[in-house]
Amino acid sequence: MAYNRVKTTSDIDLKDRLVAINRVTKVTKGGRTFTFSAIVVVGDGNGIIGWGLGKAGEVTAAIAKGVESAKKNLIRVPVLKGTIPHEQLARYGGAEVFIKPATKGTGIVAGGAMRAVLESVGVTDVLAKANGSSNPHNLVKATIKALSEIRDARMVAQNRGISIEKVFRG
Repeated sequence: MAYNRVKTTSDIDLKDRLVAINRVTKVTKGGRTFTFSAIVVVGDGNGIIGWGLGKAGEVTAAIAKGVESAKKNLIRVPVLKGTIPHEQLARYGGAEVFIKPATKGTGIVAGGAMRAVLESVGVTDVLAKANGSSNPHNLVKATIKALSEIRDARMVAQNRGISIEKVFRG
């Protein structure tokens, strides 16, 4: 969704998290050439998240490229009292994720790649389930797709052209 894109990154303090690293081998007649690909998630812990993929001959260079790529496609996610406003389902490739709000004190009940994304965005209490593929690339993309489709009451009221009170009354 284009309506929750973040334009500038200069004033935002982003923390990066490495989700997965993959060693790729290219075999030629001269021998084997190793390269690395790294999928990285950046977030400010306050509703802004982005992901990036970096590929290079060294691990550190791949991570740095991934961080730069992640800073270029940031989105804003509504986080209310440490959780999300409503449950959301999203698919990307073979991965399907389901994210559900939870009460305070529940913590982040999610696995690997989903946990990295949810912690980076600043969610502290959520229930999440991944079905289908466990590929970290598709899980990260599906989780960010689900988070980008979440709308809070203010966004709903603005899109419908009504007051926030009318959103809750029906």
